[in-house]
Amino acid sequence: MIHVKTRFMRPTADAVARLAKFSSATIHEAQGRKGALNSKIKPIDRNMSFCGPAVTVRCAPRDNLMLQVAIHYAEAGDVVLVSAGEYGEAGTFGDVLGTAMKAKGLAAMVTDSGVRDTQDLIELGLPVFSANVCIKGTVKETIGPINHPVVFGDEIIYPGDILKGDADGVVVIRREEIEDVIRLSQQRDDEERELMGRYLAGGTTIELCNLTEVLKAKGLLVEDA
Repeated sequence: MIHVKTRFMRPTADAVARLAKFSSATIHEAQGRKGALNSKIKPIDRNMSFCGPAVTVRCAPRDNLMLQVAIHYAEAGDVVLVSAGEYGEAGTFGDVLGTAMKAKGLAAMVTDSGVRDTQDLIELGLPVFSANVCIKGTVKETIGPINHPVVFGDEIIYPGDILKGDADGVVVIRREEIEDVIRLSQQRDDEERELMGRYLAGGTTIELCNLTEVLKAKGLLVEDA
């Protein structure tokens, strides 16, 4: 087996930029309520957000050897996604590797393991999303695959899939579906802005969400005023 695959299709930078303006929740809903990674994957700072193609990495628990290899081969704009067996008791990533990623122009780091040096990473300005924060060190022992499909956060991630992360979580978008998802996300965004405008104009939830007949059918009883 070839451990490190270096050739895979990435979306265009323009498509990534057009997708990036939508929230993770909007994208998740727009593409049919799919693609949301497990909710324990969160940013180390709520102001962090990113959007970019995935470079997939599988590391052994408490071992970051292949993460370092992945950073070497990743390209500007890539998101390094590390599956490490959901082992949270390890500081798989910190400010030194964060500096290496920032210097290469990489978009973000996402892992189902732990990270450390969080204050320094926040000051560095690199988006980092993880399942845990942990100071425990790692080893560099085990060879593993890079840019092979991985199971991460209850989803299968393929290299070149697009990841969008923000304060609410992370969603994956298939590379071949990106234009459809952009269109559907814009449509949903427009509809929600219109709905919020109608609320501000005095509309009510029962009226605007078309709940009258639904509630009647379910037998909702309301006390008379």
